[in-house]
Amino acid sequence: MDSKNYHEDLSHIRSMMERSSRFISLSGLSGVVAGLAAIIGASYVYFVFKREGIDYFNGERNIFGPALTKELVLVGTLILLVALLSGYIFTADKSRKKGLKIWDATTRRLLITFAVPLVSGGIFCLALLYHHLFVFVAPATLIFYGLALVSAERYTLTDIKYLGYCQIVLGFISLFILGWGLLFWTIGFGILHIVYGMIMHRKYK
Repeated sequence: MDSKNYHEDLSHIRSMMERSSRFISLSGLSGVVAGLAAIIGASYVYFVFKREGIDYFNGERNIFGPALTKELVLVGTLILLVALLSGYIFTADKSRKKGLKIWDATTRRLLITFAVPLVSGGIFCLALLYHHLFVFVAPATLIFYGLALVSAERYTLTDIKYLGYCQIVLGFISLFILGWGLLFWTIGFGILHIVYGMIMHRKYK
């Protein structure tokens, strides 16, 4: 009996330490919603290509002009806003059900750790746009987003780093197949998010 109580106490202490050092209320459903938003956005972009007379899947190297690229950036920004809003809503709801605070010192450390590579990537992408190197934007977003996820793993669920690694690898592959950024971007931000979100929802619900 004493041994059983001892192990229960250790388990309780371990759980408390985990809660105090890691943000564990991330919702898998937010990943699913973000992925769906990305796929919807990518579908819209495909129809924009059709409107502009671009046959994206004809096997040619696709290089887009400044005006079209700016429209793609706007769509990407809207998708990001939807993903952030849904992430906050689902995460806040999960925190409330668990009786945890959504904003504390751990959350601040998580956001700072996540934001440094993400903001750096955003500035880098703005520089690419400024120099008309549009074809590198999609690979860069995948790589820097992946680095942000791997960096943030220190303060949240460890599984998130695997999503980060996949994004980084996908971004590097995209660098060698320039012009197909929409396809790789859809796989990374759309399909991978949905798969990851479903796995995390089942694992941590």
